[in-house]
Amino acid sequence: MGDASVDPDDFDAFEAAGWEEKADAYERLFGDIASRVVEPLLNAAAVAAGTRVLDVATGPGWVAARAAERGASVVGIDVAEAMIARARSAHPDLDFRRADAHDLPFADASFDAVVSNFAIMHFSRPERAMAEFARVLRPGGRLALTAWAAPSEHRLVGVFLDALAEAHAVPPADLPRGPDFFRFSDDETLAAALRQQDLASSAGTAIAFVHRFGSPDELWDGMLAATVRMSALITLQPGDVRRRIRAAFDRLAAGYRRGDVLELPVAVKLATARKPDPR
Repeated sequence: MGDASVDPDDFDAFEAAGWEEKADAYERLFGDIASRVVEPLLNAAAVAAGTRVLDVATGPGWVAARAAERGASVVGIDVAEAMIARARSAHPDLDFRRADAHDLPFADASFDAVVSNFAIMHFSRPERAMAEFARVLRPGGRLALTAWAAPSEHRLVGVFLDALAEAHAVPPADLPRGPDFFRFSDDETLAAALRQQDLASSAGTAIAFVHRFGSPDELWDGMLAATVRMSALITLQPGDVRRRIRAAFDRLAAGYRRGDVLELPVAVKLATARKPDPR
């Protein structure tokens, strides 16, 4: 169920404005990370030649481009014009449009597959978005989406959350409250949300790998530049709190040093569902 303490309009406006500013930095930080997940995502959605695919929260168009390489017919949507501009620039032959996942501008049963990479935790009303995914899927069509695993496993984010906790930082008063970022890290919670939309959910898949950073500064600066909610949790703090967070982060990050680099565990949940065909 949705969190009654979340104002969806305020949160969506905050996220949309943030991604307008973060598009370039997001591509630099997350390009290599996201590329490790694209093929499993497309495989889960059975994307092949002739498949009609909707890529929700396409960002710079990574998933859409790989789907097109398979011969699929793809539409990529995103709430941020800056992301759409980057996707169109990189892939001018593909169809990218600005649209809201909560209110998709497509007819019922328009697509054979809907895919969404690292987006569901950014939606103020994820069940509503899932209902829209189900609506635009044809009977028998497939949905595949990814979410970050719990921060104890997904240390790329977990190290920042642990630093915030160690510094006794609280969410800034002017930061719009959003839904639980790690709600869908739990397999059954995610599967249950899909079943609520009358989607037949299969067992989730765990994807894990290590991503390397040259220094704590590279990770710290990259995360603050490339994220919306996480960066706001830190940059909107008073100066003394920010300094405590950074000191805790440096100590925690040192535990992941391997030789001349930091090696941060990345952990992802991949969920797959199918729209029943009544025939």
